[in-house]
Amino acid sequence: MGKPAKILVVDDDENVRESLRAILSAKGYDVDLAADGKEAIRKTESAAYNVALTDIRLPDMNGVELLTRMKDTVPKMRKIVVTGYPSMQNAIDAVNRKADAYLLKPVDVEKLLTTIEAHLELQKKEKAYSEEKVVEFIATRVKEISSA
Repeated sequence: MGKPAKILVVDDDENVRESLRAILSAKGYDVDLAADGKEAIRKTESAAYNVALTDIRLPDMNGVELLTRMKDTVPKMRKIVVTGYPSMQNAIDAVNRKADAYLLKPVDVEKLLTTIEAHLELQKKEKAYSEEKVVEFIATRVKEISSA
């Protein structure tokens, strides 16, 4: 079995962060926490995460803005917005800024876990596809170099 998926939880509410850490850790995920947007950006610059769960309302920036400022990884880090302040505009902004999912607080734990698992499965397929394309590229280049 491979190493566990790494999840970054970004929320200014310590109780929410710790609750999500407990739930996700119990499911075998490697969980890291950030209390604000700047901390999340810093963490994504130094570590690769499979999933980021971010609140909309953060003390230093809007969670939707954070979606575009976090460093992306390969395969693409999945970004899930979790908010207690749903609005049509927030949802539209989140989708336009490349959110992969939009969940409401209080979070339905089963829905959260199902959403994470679905996105990890998509991520795994994207990674396999990318690796396949790299192998094809290398094989083609070897043929080109050999025939030169």
